[in-house]
Amino acid sequence: SFQVPFTVLQGEGVEYLGHANDAVIAISNYRLHIKFKDSVINVPLRMMESVECRDMFQLHIICKDSKVIRYLCHFSTFKQCQEWLKRLTRAIARPAKPEDLFAFAYHAWCLGVCVDEEDQHAHLCRPGDHVRFRFEMELVRMGFDLQNVWRVSDINNNYKLCSSYPQKLLVPVWITDKELENVASFRSWKRIPVVVYRHARNGAVIARCSQPEISWWGWRNADDEYLVTSIAKACALNPGVKVPGGMLQNGSSDGSEACDTDFDSSLTACSGVENAGTPQKLLILDARSYTAAVANRAKGGGCECEEYYPNCEVVFMGMANIHSIRNSFQYLRAVCSQVPDPSNWLSALESTKWLQHLSVMLKAAVLVSSAVDREGRPVLVHCSDGWDRTPQIVALAKILLDPYYRTMEGFQVLVESDWLDFGHKFGDRCGHQEKVEDQNEQCPVFLQWLDAVHQLLKQFPCLFEFNEAFLVKLVQHTYSCLYGTFLGNSPCEREMHNIYKRTCSVWSLLRAGNKNFHNLLYMPGSEQVLHPVCHVRALHVWTAVYLPASSPHPLGQDDMDIYLPSGSQSQEFSGRSLDRLPKTRSMDDLLSACDSSSPLTRTSSDPNLNNHCQEVRVGLEPWHTSPEG
Repeated sequence: SFQVPFTVLQGEGVEYLGHANDAVIAISNYRLHIKFKDSVINVPLRMMESVECRDMFQLHIICKDSKVIRYLCHFSTFKQCQEWLKRLTRAIARPAKPEDLFAFAYHAWCLGVCVDEEDQHAHLCRPGDHVRFRFEMELVRMGFDLQNVWRVSDINNNYKLCSSYPQKLLVPVWITDKELENVASFRSWKRIPVVVYRHARNGAVIARCSQPEISWWGWRNADDEYLVTSIAKACALNPGVKVPGGMLQNGSSDGSEACDTDFDSSLTACSGVENAGTPQKLLILDARSYTAAVANRAKGGGCECEEYYPNCEVVFMGMANIHSIRNSFQYLRAVCSQVPDPSNWLSALESTKWLQHLSVMLKAAVLVSSAVDREGRPVLVHCSDGWDRTPQIVALAKILLDPYYRTMEGFQVLVESDWLDFGHKFGDRCGHQEKVEDQNEQCPVFLQWLDAVHQLLKQFPCLFEFNEAFLVKLVQHTYSCLYGTFLGNSPCEREMHNIYKRTCSVWSLLRAGNKNFHNLLYMPGSEQVLHPVCHVRALHVWTAVYLPASSPHPLGQDDMDIYLPSGSQSQEFSGRSLDRLPKTRSMDDLLSACDSSSPLTRTSSDPNLNNHCQEVRVGLEPWHTSPEG
């Protein structure tokens, strides 16, 4: 008899427990845990993409976040290895129903051990009013004129128009619901053009949608053309206006602010229909290549024709589809998991095209950001369906434009609004959707976007409130299914299964008060628009995600805490984590060294200069002695 070698979570139950040659192995309803003599392996089941038997006696696991765990443990017989392989294969199979995912059991047991269920639910499930009331708060924050220019349409109440869209949609005030219905019949999956962001200083907006259903017949839709051009007209009616001090602020509807003739009239025109400037040329950014867009006409899709959309310009970005991104990620995972380290590392990395794909995504976001900020032009973004490449571009552009989205609170709002509310298919893309065996729907779209955010964090280390650990944790919990935030394919689906009330929110862990995720270099108050370098040579492999040690972790340095909720770990850096920080070789206890009467000296690489340095050092702050020079 032997004990379970780890502390179980609320709702977690160990289903299999046994011995391998050199380890204790356990499978629960949440994780695989293997304890060796001096190390451990801990992996959530939903993080695993596949498991197989290698060399007859060993297990080999491939994870969805790119980790590859090879030579897992050595079994004494082939039969024993096959038995554990079958158990693990059953454990990681697609769920038959959403309730089979661990997030539901975890939440239910957390409530069960709490005296006040309502308070506990609020702590675990409700990340804060900034997320709960994000739509209303964002409208106010961005300064939309909801009296004269824009309106919130309820046409999608109860998701009756489009199941993958939020229930409240922002459109120009003169566009009727009847016209929106007609537009929906012309857009793929009824994902109509709606506004999601407004530049407070010049009034330019970002809108998103899916492709128009042109088909080979070259269909047109007058209401669709009217809606798209109306978005540009609405921007001219609700511009930013110049106030003393030179800053552009939100326009008011009474037209009382004076126009400044030093600026283009379309950027600083007075509010009101009679004073509105000429609308800026709207940029329609198609994430696909022109070839792919035209090829989609064979399937009933297509792209806008500039001839039919007056005062609009169509630009194609050439971003790869999910199948190419999935292949690229698989190549990246294979290259990063090679043992030993390949001698042709750089050429192998280049052949995966992962950094090239990131570069194109960043370029698309910069194009949107520049059009909005520098040219004051409204932008409409779409790909084919509008739920993969479109949120990548839109959400990245909003980070570039708006410092609010670089805070922990704003980033939560961004993910909820642009990814969850607008129907990114997390269930299919992450591979935890029930009763779906089509592997072609899996793709690390959200992970790729988080990688792009990581690139921005590298280039602008002082302009993000959160640190890299925040992003790494988000990658892990995208797949772990410990939280319910990323379950399901659409807001309609999450509401149908009542996921919001029956699971915990990942933001209860990644909240602004958790100092483990706070960037110590952050300088709040900066209004800077980011202009990143998008060249492949400026991008970095995300080593914290793609190149972690795939071997077992030493005991005492178990990184299972990356998968645990906030209650399972200290909100401050623990003494253990401080002990892991590297110490200088020359002085183990710097504090006692400073108290010592003996002076600290710094040796020079030139021994002839050492005495001179000692003489002129009088009155200076002591330096740290280093035998390495």
